[in-house]
Amino acid sequence: MERRDFLKTCVAAAASGVMLSNREMNVKVGRRPNVLFVLVDDQRNDSLGCAGHPFIQTPNVDRLARNGVRFENMFVSTSICMASRACIFTGLTERSHGYTGGGSPVISKDIDTSFPVLLRKEGYRTGFFGKQHVRFVDGAGEMDRMFDTHEVIFRNPYFKQQPDGSLRHTAELIGDRSIEFLESQPDDKPFFLYMSFNISHAEDKDKEPGIGHFPWPKAEDGMYENIQPSEPDLSAPEYFDCQPDFMKESTNRERFFWRWDTPEKYATNMRAYYRMLTGMDRIVGRVTKALEENGMADNTIVIYSADNGYYMGNRGFAGKWTHFDESLRVPLIIYDPRMPKNNRNRVAQPMALNLDITSTILDECGIEEPSKYQGRSLVPILNGKTPSNWRKDVYNEHHKDKQPKWYGVRGQRYTYANYYEENTELLYDLETDPTQLHNLADKPEHKAVLAEMRDRSREYVEMYTRPEIEEHKKRWELKKKT
Repeated sequence: MERRDFLKTCVAAAASGVMLSNREMNVKVGRRPNVLFVLVDDQRNDSLGCAGHPFIQTPNVDRLARNGVRFENMFVSTSICMASRACIFTGLTERSHGYTGGGSPVISKDIDTSFPVLLRKEGYRTGFFGKQHVRFVDGAGEMDRMFDTHEVIFRNPYFKQQPDGSLRHTAELIGDRSIEFLESQPDDKPFFLYMSFNISHAEDKDKEPGIGHFPWPKAEDGMYENIQPSEPDLSAPEYFDCQPDFMKESTNRERFFWRWDTPEKYATNMRAYYRMLTGMDRIVGRVTKALEENGMADNTIVIYSADNGYYMGNRGFAGKWTHFDESLRVPLIIYDPRMPKNNRNRVAQPMALNLDITSTILDECGIEEPSKYQGRSLVPILNGKTPSNWRKDVYNEHHKDKQPKWYGVRGQRYTYANYYEENTELLYDLETDPTQLHNLADKPEHKAVLAEMRDRSREYVEMYTRPEIEEHKKRWELKKKT
């Protein structure tokens, strides 16, 4: 639609007394926004320049934050890449979709209502490039249903041999494919593009510090060499000593000795980690520049987030998986070029959840979300109006084998976790103990709070348990045994 026709529609709506939002107007006149979704691996909320990190250079993502909204209190419902990415596809918690990262795959019925399938039904051209890492009942056929074009580009190894014999980093390949997707985009369709980075996940098979364990793109060679990374937060002995024995002996502790256990190894790996994130940022800049060069930038929403948080020596741990904030909190930035200037460059405080990304994408595109979705659209908060009934807590869980399994609630004041196989409850008062050092679960004076948080967790468990998924998991386990 021509700009003059768009303006005529606006004038007509105003004259009729019906005031439409920009999103409603774009849908009404057939000019739905494009969406670019960037998902990073193993990046917690404070690992960006715009979030105050003293060393990491992320100028392109920082620019999105300056022109958009950064969510200060963004959490994942499960802190592991595989299940978290399934949550985003389906709009459902790990308990509801049943995929823990091992065990039973996501069922086709939940892909029927996945946001990429719904976008395609409404005329969107969809593309996916990068780390997939979610198992489906119908295998690769589900990716064909969700995306018009897709290419899984996984690490192991990070550097891929090209036809001419050269090596190219997976992040560069994701950028190449994304730009090719944009340059082949027809004028008469909106698009959704999913850039799913392997950065900054370690190459677990190679424990050699530096580029062996955290392989960065070659363009970032030499960066941060003169930087002395700060000692990890919460590295005092009491933060490890206070943990239950099962956590002291967990994968979190095992991988600490892969990455962070000596000052030399810590410094080498942190510099490598910084280079990975700066390389990712540079590639995001390449793709946003391609949006501008192809005349798409003024109608493309960019959403930036991560699949889980990350321990960088904090509490004597590595990895993610657990109930502490370092594991659960991730960045979220939403840039909408149609947003009024007075709504930009804001830091939003309401609690957001990775499930909200799914609902927000559909809302921005004018598509009604399925009633089964468990997140909420962040569009009202982007508009500067937090609903009065906005959430006061978030439900979190982790059920994959090989790490301690748990579920719980992270509230504005208290956080609670039930490690059910270990018969252990943990309770922290974030107001008096923001670093979550002192477990209050066995304190008589906190008995009432413990009961309240326990009941709240059980409410979520009951709400999110689906009988059909429980049966699906049982059948899958039986199939494996036979």
